[in-house]
Amino acid sequence: MLIRCAEAVVEIREDVVIKRRIPKKYRLSALDERLRRERTKTEAKIISEARRNGVPTPIIFDVNDYEIVMERIKGRLARDALNEELSEKIGEMMAKLHKAGIIHGDLTTSNVIIGDDNRIYLIDFGLSFYDSSTEARGVDVHVFFQCLRASHTERESELKRAFVRGYKRFFADADAVLRRAEEIERRGRFVERRGA
Repeated sequence: MLIRCAEAVVEIREDVVIKRRIPKKYRLSALDERLRRERTKTEAKIISEARRNGVPTPIIFDVNDYEIVMERIKGRLARDALNEELSEKIGEMMAKLHKAGIIHGDLTTSNVIIGDDNRIYLIDFGLSFYDSSTEARGVDVHVFFQCLRASHTERESELKRAFVRGYKRFFADADAVLRRAEEIERRGRFVERRGA
């Protein structure tokens, strides 16, 4: 099965997933090649580092210029089974990432898999990067909260509280990051009102 994303084509096979970064025609060829190579290498490195820091991720089998071959995690997406316990575990995973200086960049319930082995896995690190600032961490948390608002509206409050419990349990600077996420939310609402 092939899935086309903004930056890559993902091929899902029986036991492996192959993620290939696709060329962007609007970029100069040499620049495009360099960016795709760097982003592929960085993504693979971050996936492995997240795993070393206690966040279950797919195992990387091979990396070349524009392609990552990794373990296929069989299971279902968190978006189809989200409850308070799962939201709390996602908070714990994000806390471990942030403690390691990793920003996921796209933490949604579609990027979390409940494996057939009942472990919770974090996937799709295509927008990930290293940053230890409160602002970057706050944006990361804000993205997840926006996902809850958009896709899990009827249970947003309790799912958010559960996430916060898990996040605070594993991250000493959690309060500062959560305050920043609230500030980012207010900034967004201010911009929406001004544009209306």
